[in-house]
Amino acid sequence: MNAIQRTTSAVATEVTDVTDVKERHASRRTVFAAALGNGLEFFDFTVYSFFAAVIGKLFFPAGSDVGALMMSLATFGVGFVVRPLGSIVIGAYADRVGRKQALVLTVSLMALGTGMIGLAPTYATIGLAAPAIIVLGRLLQGFSAGGEVGAATTLLMESGSAGQRGSLVSWQMASQGGAALAGALVAATLSRSLSHEALLAWGWRVPFLIGLLIGPLGFYLRKHLDETLPAAQAVKAARPDAARPKARIEWRQIVAGTMLVIGGTSSMYVIVFFLPSFLTMTTGMPAAVSLLAGCTAGLVLLIGSPFAGRLADRMPHRKTLLYAVSVVSLVVLLPAFHAIKTWPSIYTVVLVVFVLIGLMTLSSPAGFVLILEAFKPEVRATSLGIIYALGVTIFGGFAQLIVSALWRMSGSFYAPAWYVLACGLVSFAGVLLFKEAK
Repeated sequence: MNAIQRTTSAVATEVTDVTDVKERHASRRTVFAAALGNGLEFFDFTVYSFFAAVIGKLFFPAGSDVGALMMSLATFGVGFVVRPLGSIVIGAYADRVGRKQALVLTVSLMALGTGMIGLAPTYATIGLAAPAIIVLGRLLQGFSAGGEVGAATTLLMESGSAGQRGSLVSWQMASQGGAALAGALVAATLSRSLSHEALLAWGWRVPFLIGLLIGPLGFYLRKHLDETLPAAQAVKAARPDAARPKARIEWRQIVAGTMLVIGGTSSMYVIVFFLPSFLTMTTGMPAAVSLLAGCTAGLVLLIGSPFAGRLADRMPHRKTLLYAVSVVSLVVLLPAFHAIKTWPSIYTVVLVVFVLIGLMTLSSPAGFVLILEAFKPEVRATSLGIIYALGVTIFGGFAQLIVSALWRMSGSFYAPAWYVLACGLVSFAGVLLFKEAK
């Protein structure tokens, strides 16, 4: 009898081990598939920013290079404007039909938009149709990105147990960091290795074509994902005659959640994307500071996010970590800018980017999980998508314009810091107002 029990126990242990291995493999596939499309967005964001002047010269006829650049940057901003629409449409699709189908749609739209930009004939070839293609490509990318974050992050959170949610969600931010780092390195390598003529002729297209090639891989991986939307809701979504889910979007939580995310959003877009060029104008720092700041932020996000996710999983309450990081971020912000003004060097800027983006990274997984856990599954992807899209569009997409206006009006070196500080205070209030799920 004891021998039979031992044999049965051994078989059960072996089956459990095999099941655990399969679950770990499935979890890795889910993380990779979800992170790939999310990373593609930031890869494109980085390379477009890097080649904005080249794209402006080739596609936007203007009386000067500055005018062409401004039109190119305005086209880039168009992608932000349609994000809220994408978050509502694709988020609702994810909550009704399934996370997997929504992610297949977003990666397809993202690849299509990226391909349109990378393959578009120039203004010299087809006239006004050329900038129209670029604008349409940016609209597709922005619409896709609006739904991508809500659906992808929801899928990651729902793919594991309650004790793994922070770790899983952290790969959303890690993928952004890795993609931004890769985009900056690819763009920098092309800029340094090719002549100006070659860069104008074909070199600028290479990063976009790389993004286009990633699309089919993302499509295949996402097509074979396991669905995480509860089966009952999936069945109702497939039956037109079935009653719709009763859960409604809680708009008070949407407002509080949007307030919560703008602190991190403003830090990313001001500290990483605006500050280097601002320092080039005000302190005469070399243009290389922009690349170093972007690479530093990418590395911090890529390496730090998984550790921040594990820390979030160990905290009994998500808000505890958010409160602590918010206070520290507000305290160190002005001294960080004072350090740059007092010791204006690339090393000081890199250190400031490391500290401020590191703090943002530390709180991001806990913030995402806090928001996701507060909404019911049938409105979860839509709710997060709206929160993220509004925060990024208003306080990220327009950050450079707002900070530039503040600087011109005040003439103060600390204008970028005041904007990030104000957003940080609003974000702290958002943590206070947001209702944590029990």
